[in-house]
Amino acid sequence: MPRQADAAPDLYAGAGPLAAWVRDLYPGYFALVMATGIVSNAFWYLEQRVLSDALLAVNLLAYPLLVAATVARALRFPRTLWRDLLDPRLVFAFFTLVAASNVFGLQLIQRGHDEAARALWLFALGVWVLLSYFSFSVLTFLNTAHGANVVHGGWLIAIVGTHSLVLLGGRLAPAAGEHAATMFVAIHMLWGLGVVLYGIFVTLFSYRIFFLDVSPDDLSPLLWVVMGAAAIGVNAGSTLIMSDPNLPFLLALRPLVDGTMLILWAWATWWIPLLVIFGLWKHGVCRVPLRYQPMLWSLVFPLGMYALATYRFALASDFPPLQAIARVMVWVAFAVWCATLLGMLVDLARRLRA
Repeated sequence: MPRQADAAPDLYAGAGPLAAWVRDLYPGYFALVMATGIVSNAFWYLEQRVLSDALLAVNLLAYPLLVAATVARALRFPRTLWRDLLDPRLVFAFFTLVAASNVFGLQLIQRGHDEAARALWLFALGVWVLLSYFSFSVLTFLNTAHGANVVHGGWLIAIVGTHSLVLLGGRLAPAAGEHAATMFVAIHMLWGLGVVLYGIFVTLFSYRIFFLDVSPDDLSPLLWVVMGAAAIGVNAGSTLIMSDPNLPFLLALRPLVDGTMLILWAWATWWIPLLVIFGLWKHGVCRVPLRYQPMLWSLVFPLGMYALATYRFALASDFPPLQAIARVMVWVAFAVWCATLLGMLVDLARRLRA
């Protein structure tokens, strides 16, 4: 829905299409960084370093650009930003900033930029704390029976943001010195919290999909987050299993983490064919045109995360056959990333011509 500009009409008209893009910036656009970063990280582990570095270059441009656009939006169009924050359908999309910061931080720490990665993790943690209580307050006090649809709202992005803190935190903790034990405890807590929230949200999600009427508009790319949120839980669990916290009560949790990882990986795997069926029904049977929209990046990220999570799960569980699945899925994720990028560039060109 078009928004009215916060600034005076004459100021807005003079700024042109750039101001319009900033004003109407989709809060979940950081999924572009998430998708690019996770495919890059998967390529890194699978020894495709040239492609991994090329995708890092994309994020070196995309992440600061989106941060600058968000800051500009807050300064120039605060009412539209505040309106999105108070919308139960959109507030959870802001967790993409948390996940993007951590995924970008993982790209950097793999290349030895530990200080930058640490700064990104601390920033993401601060944003996560604020958003966690704010978003659930919005859900509690401003939601109505039909105002927030678990399918439309992408609530599961909150779990993705939570578990992304585990991924980067697990890499940073061993070098944290006297704070290492605290960080290891914190990331175990975050992993458990993410699993509990996933259990709550996926129950609501499944009820909404399977027992209520579903229209083509309900089947947005955000549906793929149900798979991606399970996959990142597997990846985060692998991080815990392959870490060395040197704390007996955390080591005692490993059988629980192992079992939960297997269940989450099986659940994520089961969803992939069903999500493909949903897409075929929407675009093939119902003839809804497939056009670029920023939410498509929320489809790319789960594919990349599934590839990386499967590879790391194979390492953590010492079950090499799973690596073959990861090697196939990473190319599927990259192909979808390329198609989405092409759609974005075509859409940008069309807007510039208009």
